[in-house]
Amino acid sequence: NFSSCSLDTQAKLSGNKVNYFPITAVQEFDTQSQPMRISNGIYLDEAARSALVRFTGDFQWLLPQRKLEFDFDNIALGGRLKFDLPKGKAAELGAASGLGSKGNVNLEKQGKKPFFLWSYADDSIATARGGGGGIALWTRTVAPMA
Repeated sequence: NFSSCSLDTQAKLSGNKVNYFPITAVQEFDTQSQPMRISNGIYLDEAARSALVRFTGDFQWLLPQRKLEFDFDNIALGGRLKFDLPKGKAAELGAASGLGSKGNVNLEKQGKKPFFLWSYADDSIATARGGGGGIALWTRTVAPMA
């Protein structure tokens, strides 16, 4: 997974740098559950067996807009400590850590959800622009976690 920074961060950097985290992040999209579920796990490396941090929550796929709206409602630390997140808290944590966008906090305040606008997907890769303006590129892989 590759994610660039939000438009706000790009402006602060005068467009000269890309915000890239050299860590393994694995997103999972469970379309079989009702409601559909999304998971975002952050690993030290590809060989790690459990995520340092894993956010999970519901998502909706809006086909006409090619839009995936999501809301993380749980966080797990080290695979052991799990906490429920109040509405909007995941957006605040993401913005504070730099892993998310302040734009997602603003969306939450307006009663909207963070989202990705998908531009391309096939059996191997997918690309999308996040609600904060950053670009995400995913490659299909087997999750590090068994």
